[in-house]
Amino acid sequence: MGKAVRPAAFAGSWYPARAADCARDIRRFLAGAEPPETQREATLVGGIVPHAGWAYSGALACRVIARLRRGADPVPEAIVLFGGHLPPSAPNVMMPAGAWETPFGEIPVAEELAAEIAPRFPFRLESPERGLPDNTIELQLPFLKHFYPEARLLAIAVPPTEATLVLAAEVVAAARRLGIPLQVLGSTDLTHYGPNYGRLDHGRGAEALAWVTGENDRRILEAMAALDPRRVIAEALAHENACCPGAAAAAIAAGLRLGARKAEVVGYTTSHERHPADSFVGYGGVVF
Repeated sequence: MGKAVRPAAFAGSWYPARAADCARDIRRFLAGAEPPETQREATLVGGIVPHAGWAYSGALACRVIARLRRGADPVPEAIVLFGGHLPPSAPNVMMPAGAWETPFGEIPVAEELAAEIAPRFPFRLESPERGLPDNTIELQLPFLKHFYPEARLLAIAVPPTEATLVLAAEVVAAARRLGIPLQVLGSTDLTHYGPNYGRLDHGRGAEALAWVTGENDRRILEAMAALDPRRVIAEALAHENACCPGAAAAAIAAGLRLGARKAEVVGYTTSHERHPADSFVGYGGVVF
């Protein structure tokens, strides 16, 4: 009997439901962004991606994950994806068994890694039949299946706390004990600004856009580029410039344990570029 599969909740709305349409979008996202075949990518262990609908941030997320795949050495057997819109008081969330549905086929859970982690930390455990829809995780899955067709996945939603950094380090330690090569991802969007998000403290229009892009999002991207997970959490809690700071911080903490020493901001954009409005969201992509 095959593994139970968690159905996709956002396919056909936030991203295409058909494999051919996903592949078409991926080709479009990478057009002009891929380096020459002869250019070797530096070894990369992780990154941070946005998670809005593909029409808004799909190109940036795709380019980050494509960079990670080119920089994989060795190609990972598992991807650990940190996400979750969680406050500091929330428990960790994980699906420890089964598989995830994508238009390109199923992604199995890295069950032995989940089994190592689950007893060591407080979790709300989900199953393929019982799990809350989570765009922070699901929006990355077609990209991961496309670029890493054989990899397994461990998706963990984490709050912005010091304990999350301990968990992230233990995930890497557990993978080493099991002999599983890893890469890690954190999924977060940046500042949510405007009346749709109850935030007008810097006015509207050009003034607000300049503050978000030039100040608020710049600060959180600088913290990510500095590979400083505690600064990422503190910055986001103080200035609300990341919606999933625990996920970004966890990816950085795990990346440091995997040997990351420097980071690069791959790109930055906002929903305003796609749909100019008083309400908009920032998106950043980072590799390390």
